[in-house]
Amino acid sequence: MPAVEASVEVNERELVSYELAFHVLPTIAEGEVATVFQSLKDMIVKHGGTITIEETPVRFDLAYDIVKYLEGRNRKFSSAYFGWIRFEVASAEIESIIDAVDHTKELLRHLLIRLTKNEEAHPFFFHEALVELKKTETINLDDEVAVEEVEDVVEVDAVVEEEIEKEEVDGEESTEKV
Repeated sequence: MPAVEASVEVNERELVSYELAFHVLPTIAEGEVATVFQSLKDMIVKHGGTITIEETPVRFDLAYDIVKYLEGRNRKFSSAYFGWIRFEVASAEIESIIDAVDHTKELLRHLLIRLTKNEEAHPFFFHEALVELKKTETINLDDEVAVEEVEDVVEVDAVVEEEIEKEEVDGEESTEKV
């Protein structure tokens, strides 16, 4: 039994919600990524699971390089296809699913987690969030507001310069009296 489930008592026939997040190797042809994705979904269904929601894998740059031993040597990857599948399955079947996913050679990394009720209700769509993050907003200031801001900065600079000059003069007078 996975460590995640060890702390939670669950009837082995009760359906439990899980999420399988994964990176498909970037060496897989883009057209074949859909086949890998479908084979993961088929494997879940084969073990009695029901797919509830999914995010199709899309290629993106990784935050850091991942090293994986492939074809007799360590290889470094800086990008991958990322996707996830949410599904419900009897907890007795999860070991079989984990074993099948572990033996999927097209995957760079994967993570299987049990979902809470809150996580089930609020899925996070990674690729949509990336698109929103990349959007930039251009703010146009009225010319009048921009001129006022520049004038304020100039006035503050002039006051600061006057204060500095006054301190320098006061400092010179005090040293002459000594």
